[in-house]
Amino acid sequence: MSKWIPLWLHKLGSPPIFYRFAGTLRPWFLGLALVAGAVALYGGLALAPADYQQGDAYRIIFIHVPSAWMGLFIYGVMAVASFVALVWRIKLAEAVAMESAPIGAAFTFITLVTGSLWGKPMWGTWWTWDARLTSELVLLFLYLGVIGLYHAFEDRRQGARAAAFLAIIGIINVPIVHFSVNWWNTLHQGSTVRILGPSKISASMLWPLLTMMVATKLYYVASLFGRVRADLLELESGKDWVRRIATENSVPGEQA
Repeated sequence: MSKWIPLWLHKLGSPPIFYRFAGTLRPWFLGLALVAGAVALYGGLALAPADYQQGDAYRIIFIHVPSAWMGLFIYGVMAVASFVALVWRIKLAEAVAMESAPIGAAFTFITLVTGSLWGKPMWGTWWTWDARLTSELVLLFLYLGVIGLYHAFEDRRQGARAAAFLAIIGIINVPIVHFSVNWWNTLHQGSTVRILGPSKISASMLWPLLTMMVATKLYYVASLFGRVRADLLELESGKDWVRRIATENSVPGEQA
C-alpha cells in the first residue's frame, strides 16, 4: 500500500492526525462556504437579469443545479472511498464513505424538490417519469440504501463493508444521470455549462452559478470533516488519543 500512497497521505489516514487536521480546517471551510454562498445568492437573485423565456422563475437554478452537481460528485467520492476501504481496510476511508452518504442524500433530495418546483410552471406538472428525473430518484434511493445498510448491522464495520459494496455497484447510475438528456428524449433541458468549450448561458448568470458550486463543495468538506471527526471518536473509543481528547475537553471539577 505504501508504494501507491504518498507518505503524507498515509499519515493523514491516521485517525488522530486526521482528527486534528480536520478540526483545524473545518471552521475555515465553513466560513468560506457561507461567504461564497451569500455572494452567489446575491448575484443570482439580485444582479442576474431575468430570463427572456422563463422570467424570474429560472432563478431556482442557483440552488437546483449546484445541488444536482453535488449529488453526483459526492456519490463519486463515496464510491472511491468505499473501494479504498474494502481493498486496503483503511478506517478513515470507511468513515469518509459512510459519512458522505447523508450529505449526498440531502443534496439529491434538494435537487428533486427544487426540480419539481421548477417543473410545475415550466412543464405544467410536479413530476414526470423523465429519464433524468427517474435516474436522479434512483440516486436518492442508492444513498438511502447505503445509509440503511450501514445501520442494519450491530457491528458497524461489517455494516460499512456491506454498504461499501452497494456504493460501488451503484456508481453505474452516475453516468446515467449525467448523460440521460443525451441518450434519451427527455423534457429536461441539456447541459448549458461546459468545462471545455463555451457555456450556453450569459456570463451574468454563469458566475453566480459557479460561485454557488464552489460554496456547496466547501460546505461538503466542512460538513464531512465534522461528521468524520465524530465518527472516528466513536470508532476509536477506548484508544489513548480519544481518552486524551476527552480529558482535554472535560470541565474542571467534573471528574471529582
